Amino acid sequence: MSKMARPIGGNQVTFHQLRVVWAVAHAETVSRAAKQLGLSQPSLSQQIAKLEAAIGHKVFERRAGRMGLTEIGTFLVERAERMMREMQGLEDGLSALAGGARSIAIAGISSPMRVLLPPALRLFQQAHPEVTFDLHEGSPGDVMAMLYARRAQIGIVAANSIAQPGSGFAQVKLLDDPYVLVVPEALDLGGVAAAEALDGQGRAILNNVIHFMYGTPHQQRIESFFETVLPAHRVVAQCRSFEIAAAMVRAGLGVCLAPALSCFAGERVLPGLRLYQVALEIERPLMALLPAQYRLLAPYADLIERMQEIAGRSVRPLIAPTPPLLRA
Repeated sequence: MSKMARPIGGNQVTFHQLRVVWAVAHAETVSRAAKQLGLSQPSLSQQIAKLEAAIGHKVFERRAGRMGLTEIGTFLVERAERMMREMQGLEDGLSALAGGARSIAIAGISSPMRVLLPPALRLFQQAHPEVTFDLHEGSPGDVMAMLYARRAQIGIVAANSIAQPGSGFAQVKLLDDPYVLVVPEALDLGGVAAAEALDGQGRAILNNVIHFMYGTPHQQRIESFFETVLPAHRVVAQCRSFEIAAAMVRAGLGVCLAPALSCFAGERVLPGLRLYQVALEIERPLMALLPAQYRLLAPYADLIERMQEIAGRSVRPLIAPTPPLLRA
């Protein structure tokens, strides 16, 4: 157990300090935790120092650039998580007793926020017209930051885009969002066995590839796929969002691999695009995350059920079968 000087008389542990410790423990770096809590790094470090002075023990140890918990730190984080759950429950209970309007903050990545959430909210409000919503679109990291900082009650992310969340969060699978080959609508690959069967313009578009900047494991699988089925391809553009990649395809610049949902508007494929199934071993389950104590608590449980209901309307019927050309 890492010890320091004895606690200075009069020092007390505050709830704010416990939130800081909890955030750093889950973010693993001070800079990331500071962003999640909306604090400056010096202010956050100062709160940790005050806490350590109050209890007379080190809470963190630096390990290879990350903040690792000491034994005392682990004890504090476990208790802090329970206290944060109780505090959230207290705030919700007071709001309900006061009869005020309840607002649910939802943070998520672009495609489910555009495609799944609007019809789910429409169904939900039929039973809960008093509830309002605060909606935030962002990267997976932004979504998790809002959840950890309690600025969102529900997060929607792809499970393989984040580290395993803390035990305080319930994870609810919404749907599998399969990767598809996205091509311009004018490029009909149905029944096409080889690129040579297309006219010159069709072959040129098919062999122009637009890459989304995947993580290293995915990047290797994407490159292997194109090298196998389109050995004459060349990368003409690199993007950092699936939506931009799909927009490039709609303009006729080339083709790309993307999650199917990123190419939908409501329950329809975006105009100007065709989607084809591909044999690509990249799973992309979309998950809803929320504090565990909310999982069975109305109105949060009701909203999750409506999201699952909408997600159950599969997008697969609008995705064409794999053409012979793409069968490795």
